[in-house]
Amino acid sequence: MTSPAELSSLSSTLKELHDRVTTMAEAAQGKGNEDLARELFAVERALGGALRRLRRYAQTA
Repeated sequence: MTSPAELSSLSSTLKELHDRVTTMAEAAQGKGNEDLARELFAVERALGGALRRLRRYAQTA
């Protein structure tokens, strides 16, 4: 069984990773590296979806 504290910790870690990827994507876009920016924004969307799912599960657990 997963504890609420463990889910909270995972959510925090995932949020930090999401924020770091967002920063990297924006920097790549600002430097004109559109290919890298596009890929990083795709990763950002995937992490955002995972974070929402994890938080939703944590609320029901």
